[in-house]
Amino acid sequence: MMATLRERFCAFFNNRWLVFVAAMWIQSCAGIGYLFGSISPVIKTSLNYNQRQIARLGVAKDLGDSVGFLAGSLCEVLPLWGALLVGALQNLVGYGWVWLIVTGRAPRLPLWAMCILIFVGNNGETYFNTAALVSCVQNFPKSRGPVVGILKGFAGLSGAILTQIYTMIHHPDHASLIFMIAVGPAIIVIALMYLIRPVGGHRQVRPSDDASFTFTYSVCLLLAAYLMGVMLVEDLVDLSHTIITIFTVILLFLLIIPIVVPITLSFFSVPRDSEEEVLLPIPEKQVPGKSEHDVNEVIFSELEDEKPREVDLLPALERRKRIAQLQVKLFHAAAEGAVRVKRRRGPRRGEDFTLMQALIKADFWLIFWSLLLGSGSGLTVIDNLGQMSQSLGYDNTHIFVSLISIWNFLGRIGGGYFSEIIVRDHAYPRPIAMTVAQFVMAVGHVFFAMGWPGAMYIGTLLIGLGYGAHWAIVPAAASELFGLKKFGAIYNFLTLASPAGSLVFSGLIASSIYDREAERQAHQPHLNSQNSGILFSVIFAQDDPLTCKGSICFFLTSIIMSGFCIVAAVLSLILVYRTKIVYANLYGKSRN
Repeated sequence: MMATLRERFCAFFNNRWLVFVAAMWIQSCAGIGYLFGSISPVIKTSLNYNQRQIARLGVAKDLGDSVGFLAGSLCEVLPLWGALLVGALQNLVGYGWVWLIVTGRAPRLPLWAMCILIFVGNNGETYFNTAALVSCVQNFPKSRGPVVGILKGFAGLSGAILTQIYTMIHHPDHASLIFMIAVGPAIIVIALMYLIRPVGGHRQVRPSDDASFTFTYSVCLLLAAYLMGVMLVEDLVDLSHTIITIFTVILLFLLIIPIVVPITLSFFSVPRDSEEEVLLPIPEKQVPGKSEHDVNEVIFSELEDEKPREVDLLPALERRKRIAQLQVKLFHAAAEGAVRVKRRRGPRRGEDFTLMQALIKADFWLIFWSLLLGSGSGLTVIDNLGQMSQSLGYDNTHIFVSLISIWNFLGRIGGGYFSEIIVRDHAYPRPIAMTVAQFVMAVGHVFFAMGWPGAMYIGTLLIGLGYGAHWAIVPAAASELFGLKKFGAIYNFLTLASPAGSLVFSGLIASSIYDREAERQAHQPHLNSQNSGILFSVIFAQDDPLTCKGSICFFLTSIIMSGFCIVAAVLSLILVYRTKIVYANLYGKSRN
């Protein structure tokens, strides 16, 4: 009895679903950058900063969130728990030092040093993201879309989760939020870091996996709906601290519920027979030097040149037979010297690439530029949502920030789910889902440009869903096209696309157009601007010369970003065309 119980606990500790649930919990506190808007006022007041200095701290925050080269490299040379520990220490030191300075417990530092601290603290979350994604994509190689979508979704919700916990604490000193950001994620990550690791997930495939994913999706949707309801209630009704505490306890309960999956699989299901384990495929190990595998690779690269194009259009079974026949002929021809066998340089799509090998591939740059134009325009909307809503006459701007975070979460969940259906059931390239997301975002930008009644609600819905879908689709597609061996480095390079796009769209295009229109309106104090059926009567005070009113403020910017989203969709379609055969080879066999 004790031996059986010990085996059950061992199976529980090595269950891939336990790793997945622990990664969800880490991601639930990994989006600390989303809380910068909540901590910047207390930094501004305590250190007597102006808005331009706060904006520089915001740039440092964005850079820390995006520059993940070191995290990707360390995940390749260190165990994942080591990378998580480095990230937790960076988070603790960076934001902890900021808290000491803001509260007067440490001497004040110059602005450039504060930017470094914010960068270091926020850069810790790149370690959390990379370790969680690398471990779970390796443990769920045949379910990459749902896994990535759920993990990135929890990262998007982390700001709302941490805000709700802070609301429950109800501390009168607002600087305590900085302390919570510094200490809370570090404690959770250190407590869970030994669970985040590859556990041979390919050997743990079960018929119940679909039901487990369905249960996890249900919890995610329930969590999103609950958070939206709590936000609206707390915004509209003055609640007592007891009610807020109850809301927070229910939230924590919803976060814990997914642990039911690994517990059920480990303690209440029939264990897999050892004979069945033996039949499961073992991943190929790459051995340095020439081997039989190398010879097959050489013959296969010659086969690519000799193979008729119509072979790729055959059913999977017939295609394998034709390829096998050609391969035998090539073996004989090579042995007799009739064919000069040449070695193909570098891996093919679907195999393991290094970052340098990926950088010279057209497919990689199609993903990068499509992500830059698509998600970059979405991030621009998120960064300027306050001004956009104010220009259209909304006083309560933070409700749109809360709404777009919920839609962002659902976009990540839905993007992973539907893209997995595309590749699993139809063996069609995953980037087609990104094309759909970018067309949806193009429509959302048009709503922002027109400024119709209710356009802010529809625009935040479409942009949030489309932007979130990018971060479920791109990591999964990158792992499929460029392999898992160097996935951390490749993924962290691709993440640079989004802030790069935001820098161009927001820093150059949106801000210039907004300031020019605000200056024009400032010279016409009694201007009545009517745009797309919305009438705004604007009278500017002397101390607020650069405030723009009306849909004209972001009309041109939104039209430009809508056009760029269409360009991004075209790039994604080109990628779809180029990778049809790759996805047919990856997923066509399982369908047949």
